[in-house]
Amino acid sequence: MFTAHDKVLPFHNYEAIDAGQLQTFPYEHPRQRIELLLETSEFTAVCPFSGLPDFGTVRVRYVPDKVCLELRSYKYYLLSYRNVGIYYEHAINHMLNDLVKACAPHELMIELEYMPRGGMRTMASARYVKPPRRRARA
Repeated sequence: MFTAHDKVLPFHNYEAIDAGQLQTFPYEHPRQRIELLLETSEFTAVCPFSGLPDFGTVRVRYVPDKVCLELRSYKYYLLSYRNVGIYYEHAINHMLNDLVKACAPHELMIELEYMPRGGMRTMASARYVKPPRRRARA
């Protein structure tokens, strides 16, 4: 006989995360540094141990260089995590790498805060800073 402790709901692997959804548009003022904040409290993925849903808030702060993230495509990207079994420690780095690859910002910081479970609040953050450009020697 199975109990709730033995049950695991089906979920997808990382291959279901669709970074190909991410699109950008040209930033018309590359010499003016701005910081953009993208925040949603509707992020969901599933626990890779049980398959049960995890809900959280994702905050992305970034300073664009030549392009900005297109928001609709970003929403579809986040939605691709919906049925993926992934620990938050891995999700945060996966997102950071995908977003940096998509828009090559000057800086990008991402936070992933999961809803409390068992009275424990969990938040992870990761940061990317573009290395300084090397000047050509004369």
